Amino acid sequence: MSILQVLTQRSESQCELCQSTDELSVYEVPPAESSSDKCILVCKTCSAQLNTTESLDMNHWRCLNDSMWSTVPAVQVTAWRMLKRLSSESWAQDLLDMLYLDEELQNWAEAVATDDSDEPTLDSNGARLAAGDTVTLIKDLEVKGANFTAKRGTAVRNISLTANPEHIEGRVNGTRVVLLTKFLKKSN
Repeated sequence: MSILQVLTQRSESQCELCQSTDELSVYEVPPAESSSDKCILVCKTCSAQLNTTESLDMNHWRCLNDSMWSTVPAVQVTAWRMLKRLSSESWAQDLLDMLYLDEELQNWAEAVATDDSDEPTLDSNGARLAAGDTVTLIKDLEVKGANFTAKRGTAVRNISLTANPEHIEGRVNGTRVVLLTKFLKKSN
């Protein structure tokens, strides 16, 4: 049987993250090996958001409340990674605190973060940024699509790192946005 057939049978023809049945495809959970144990079946929405560093649809990912309890290791790892990306949301942090992965799965879940971080995320002064840090804006920034300007001196708490070392995600005026690190200064 092909990987798609195995995953379709295992998932009962639905996305293994959100249970949608629309436009399903195979997602190889990095570091990927072409085997059904290292892949999951995802819908178009999940696939698009798994592969982007842009804004995420927070409400869509509330589905992780159910899928994080899957018995499929690749689903657990993907749920952990998404919850980690969304950890600035209180509900996601609560779920992440509840999710237990054995040592082998935890290493797999963290493997990509290590692979992607060959280049560290640095602020405008060259200070290394880490997930959960607080940063301050050093310039007024117009937030596209949100119709407001984030003012210089605004603190952005509990940031999330992205795959791109020049971007971080955080909340400004209650809106989750992607910010360029060249306009940020790490707060002590």
